[in-house]
Amino acid sequence: MHDALVVLVTTPSAEKAAEIARALVEERLAACGNVVPAVRSIYRWEGKVQDDAEALLLLKTTRARFEALRERVLALHPYDVPEVIALSVEAGSAPYLAWIAGATG
Repeated sequence: MHDALVVLVTTPSAEKAAEIARALVEERLAACGNVVPAVRSIYRWEGKVQDDAEALLLLKTTRARFEALRERVLALHPYDVPEVIALSVEAGSAPYLAWIAGATG
């Protein structure tokens, strides 16, 4: 296991995902943000099954920066309860993992 994390954040649009990604990268909370513009989310909210078009934001960061990243996403995100899920990176290219650490340090 490495110190790197991939963080998943769904957003209402690709534009909102890009706005959040840009802020996090500029603030060195994430090394990179990939915007996947068209995902379909089916979920239960307020007692009803919802079916919505969303965008998925994939963020690369470190464990040390996650709490600050999470707080910033919550501040920038329009949803009442946004998805902010961190997944540990088990393995990867050593130079890429070092880049993540350097870009968020």
